[in-house]
Amino acid sequence: MEQEQLHQLKQKVIKMLVAAADKPSQMLNLIDGLQRLGVSYHFTTEIEAALKHIYETCDHSHFDDLYTVALFFRLLRQQGFPVSCEVFNKFKNNQGKFQECLIGDVVGILSLYEATHLRVRREEILDEALSFTTTHLESMVPNLSNPVAEHAIHALNQPIHKGLTRLDARQYISFYEQDDSHNKDLLNFAKLDFNLLQKLHQRELCEITRWWKDLDFAKKLPFARDRLVECYFWVLGVYFEPQYWLARRILTKVIAMTSIIDDIYDAYGTLEELALFTDAIERWEISALDQLPEYMKLCYRSLLDVYSTNDEEMAKQGGSYRVDYAKSEMKNLVRGYFEEAKWFHQGYVPKLATKEAFDWVSSFPLIVEAVSTITRLTDDIVGHKFEQQRGHVASAVECYTKQHGAIEEEAIAELYEQVTNAWKDINAECLYSTKVPMPLLVRVLNLARVINVLYKDEDGYTHSGTKTKNFVTSVLIDSVPIN
Repeated sequence: MEQEQLHQLKQKVIKMLVAAADKPSQMLNLIDGLQRLGVSYHFTTEIEAALKHIYETCDHSHFDDLYTVALFFRLLRQQGFPVSCEVFNKFKNNQGKFQECLIGDVVGILSLYEATHLRVRREEILDEALSFTTTHLESMVPNLSNPVAEHAIHALNQPIHKGLTRLDARQYISFYEQDDSHNKDLLNFAKLDFNLLQKLHQRELCEITRWWKDLDFAKKLPFARDRLVECYFWVLGVYFEPQYWLARRILTKVIAMTSIIDDIYDAYGTLEELALFTDAIERWEISALDQLPEYMKLCYRSLLDVYSTNDEEMAKQGGSYRVDYAKSEMKNLVRGYFEEAKWFHQGYVPKLATKEAFDWVSSFPLIVEAVSTITRLTDDIVGHKFEQQRGHVASAVECYTKQHGAIEEEAIAELYEQVTNAWKDINAECLYSTKVPMPLLVRVLNLARVINVLYKDEDGYTHSGTKTKNFVTSVLIDSVPIN
């Protein structure tokens, strides 16, 4: 019944796309709505064709207002079309500053703010635009009424480009419903689709939870973080679409096991035990169990079982080679954990460049290196004090302060600047890449988005009690009310 209703509503949305085919502004607004409501995955072919047509037949001169020019810029760049940042020059005055008259255009300012997050390096006009829009949005908020005020507050905290589709869709459905001009069919389609997907995700999580409870890590390894639900939420940020059910199952199990291994190296194992575990991972064979302490045996056996199951699943799809890559990366990761453990036991604080060189192999594609930068530095910025309390190798914050004789605030400011530049590199890779398909690049981008959401202001993975719990509730527990 619900699937039939969803199909009927989907056909109506397709008709909307057809009707907007020769109306660029209308099409841009419709695509933006579909994306923000979390249903654009139903129309990837139609959206790609529509944006390609707009890119080839329109330029910014077709649009006069700031809102539409910024929307044009953001949606096309998001799709990988290299729109020039010079489209915003028309909104500057003779002194090269953004026109003061723009300040009264709240919707335009908000649209420009969102567009700035697609910038790459050396785009000074977009750096200026971010500063300009942030300053004015923050000053406007107290005087705005809803739903615009809620839009602005949410955007300042979580820009569209750096957010998670399911989490943002849950929020935007409420915003969209408050808009008097909303389309009822589109709203109902988004609500129904959200709830149906949520039911699918709930079933998947129940299945993975049974596997996790059977392992009984919470009781047998009480020092380790018990974060299976958070791992699944993490993976949902990368793959939420129905067809990626196997990817979600595989990746959730791998991340959950990686979390246990991380805690063994960070918080529990002696250096001698860690050497044995590292050697066992290098060997990757069940006979290596004999050399391990009892508490490590459960983890090691479970890890091998997970990868063996993954191998069987991938073999059915002709993708066994992928598991070989995954094993190789797990070995690399464990080598890194062991090196850090030795640094900690030696009291060694490496130079930041040395630490970076160790963490990120230079042969990685730039987008992977950029995501690694965001992951490492963001985690270190928000979690370095807690990590030092429990005994951990020096974080990037401590490395920078020692290397440069800086205070903590200076180190954090510099590391945030590196994170900003890493985002610019990700944007550039998505914009100019010809070797890697955009759908694959988006998954890597989504990993950076997960880190941005979970590690904003605090380590939402280790300390998952409030913020992350609310995220999980809104995406996996509370359904959207349908009138």
